[in-house]
Amino acid sequence: MNNIFSNLPLVVKNLLIINIVCFLGAQIFEPATRLFGVYYPDSEYFHIWQPITYMFMHGGFMHLFFNMFALVMFGPIIEGVFGSKRFLNYYIICALGALVLQYGVQAFEVYKIMGTPFAKSQLMFYDFETLKGFIPSNPELYTIDDRSTIFGIYSIPMVGASGAIFGLLLAFAYLFPNMPLYLMFIPVPIKAKYFVGIYILIEIYLGFNHSGSSIAHLAHVGGALFGFLLIKAWGIRRGY
Repeated sequence: MNNIFSNLPLVVKNLLIINIVCFLGAQIFEPATRLFGVYYPDSEYFHIWQPITYMFMHGGFMHLFFNMFALVMFGPIIEGVFGSKRFLNYYIICALGALVLQYGVQAFEVYKIMGTPFAKSQLMFYDFETLKGFIPSNPELYTIDDRSTIFGIYSIPMVGASGAIFGLLLAFAYLFPNMPLYLMFIPVPIKAKYFVGIYILIEIYLGFNHSGSSIAHLAHVGGALFGFLLIKAWGIRRGY
């Protein structure tokens, strides 16, 4: 274990440690996810620190594992190209970009249902011991799907480093587009540009067809989008 950590570059190593520590802390202190995951800004549960802390929280072991696996696989290469300071900025901005797109989608969904993106005054808050949430104050006027969407947006936090990880995937495919990737579920190697491109297209499709999903697919796309914009803004040359 010591050899694994000692061989990682500074920022990747510290990000890995912080994510693991936060995950373990959340297992011990149950309210941590509600406090440090990020809610829709109009939600009663939103706090100003959440846009930063959410990227270090995870919804379960497998969520953490796959994100940290990707961080360890792709992060050292990208940190080596960008340098530690720029890599850290890239990681955080991609995570924030993921949140920006997610908020935009949520605001549109709330507006479509309630007629305003800031609908808290039109919602009924309830707390049945372990179940907390918001639903329209006149629920009979809304479909079950609409009530479910409002409940999810106002009452379920978004957590995870996935937005930042998608930014790393985008950066890797941009820098090393023809690098073959060997994946467990694909019997032949696939070039990075095809794997990442297909992955992003799948996330776009799922984002527009599974809006009620607990997985923020379009937030993943936001991480990749902001990563691409940053790379262009910094003038980093594309690999071949």
